[in-house]
Amino acid sequence: MRRRLIVAFVSMAVMIIALYGVPRAVMTAELVQSSQAQRVDRMAVLLSALVSERERVGPVTPDLFEALLRPEDGVTYVDADGDTVRFGGSTDADDLRKTVDVKGGGTLTVTRSGSYVTQLVSDAVTPVILIGVVLLFVSVLGAILLGRNLSRPFVKLAGTARELGTGGLSPEPEKYRFPEAAAIDRALRDSADTLERRIRREHEFAANASHQLRTPITAVRLELEDLSLWGETPPVVRAQLEHAVQEIDRLADAITQLLAMARGEAAAASPSAPLEQTIRDAAERWRQQANATGRSIRTGEFDGGLGWAPAAASQILDVLLHNAIKHGRGAITIDAVRRAEYVTVQVADEGPRPSGNSIFQRRPEQRTATSGEGIGLALSAELAESLGGHLLLEGDETTRFSLILPARA
Repeated sequence: MRRRLIVAFVSMAVMIIALYGVPRAVMTAELVQSSQAQRVDRMAVLLSALVSERERVGPVTPDLFEALLRPEDGVTYVDADGDTVRFGGSTDADDLRKTVDVKGGGTLTVTRSGSYVTQLVSDAVTPVILIGVVLLFVSVLGAILLGRNLSRPFVKLAGTARELGTGGLSPEPEKYRFPEAAAIDRALRDSADTLERRIRREHEFAANASHQLRTPITAVRLELEDLSLWGETPPVVRAQLEHAVQEIDRLADAITQLLAMARGEAAAASPSAPLEQTIRDAAERWRQQANATGRSIRTGEFDGGLGWAPAAASQILDVLLHNAIKHGRGAITIDAVRRAEYVTVQVADEGPRPSGNSIFQRRPEQRTATSGEGIGLALSAELAESLGGHLLLEGDETTRFSLILPARA
């Protein structure tokens, strides 16, 4: 903005100086030329009268013109008999000349040096040029100062907006002389207040929801544990009850991690587990649902060097497997490979690849009884980003998701 203001002001100043200075310089040059030509004309008339009077008493000699002419002037007199008397002058083509007839016969030519006239024009035009240069310098200096003063409020506003973008919702107040800048500042602060209230409500809601969910989850977990400890409970039922308790624990962990994510805490700081075991556990959890639809889940042969992964990675795998069962076709495969400092986990099925990457956008308006809330993949992508990785949809003909995570020892 500052550069544009300076360029605009300087351009305007140059235009004004040019519109005033160029015609002024031309008029001054023409005025000098005209005045010098008039002087030559008057000098020729005066000298012709003098020569006419001199011929009555004696011959015309160069001494007659010496006291009347300047060094830059010259005169040539040709009498009626053709005799020539010359004094001073030059023979340049750009000299000013005036030839008049002398009373009694003959002609007289008066000249003024062209270089002298040019010097007079230069002396007259130079002040105009100097004034233009000074005005241009003052204009540039004024444009820089004015541009700095005009842009300073908006630079501060940019800093305020940048502070809001980094999470500082209470920037230091500023006073602006320009009403437009003050209006923008008020709008930014109003938006910051609105965002702060909204974030506070979201955090309070997340905390309240977590607290309200933990109580019934804990109660259900205790009841299931009591049932599993009954002596009358069959071993098969006890195994199912223990599995249900494990799933309730996973649900409680998921609530805790989502609450931490809502508070802005790093999901990567959550408890970790071996990534290979996390993959096999996820496949085992969803195998029964996949078999119920006539499909299978296959895991690759891992080399044991995949390292560890945060607990949030298990949630991402659950979303990918659920998505593959609901919307995919054929067998579901899970592979993982470690490359340098990253581990790539791929979940693929034999269904056609969805078009575009809009599936990673939150689409609660498309929620149905069978499709879910429309935010599973979007939330998984956000979780992957919070872990320092990425969740990608590969460009194959069939559906294949790649979860890229930093390798952890």
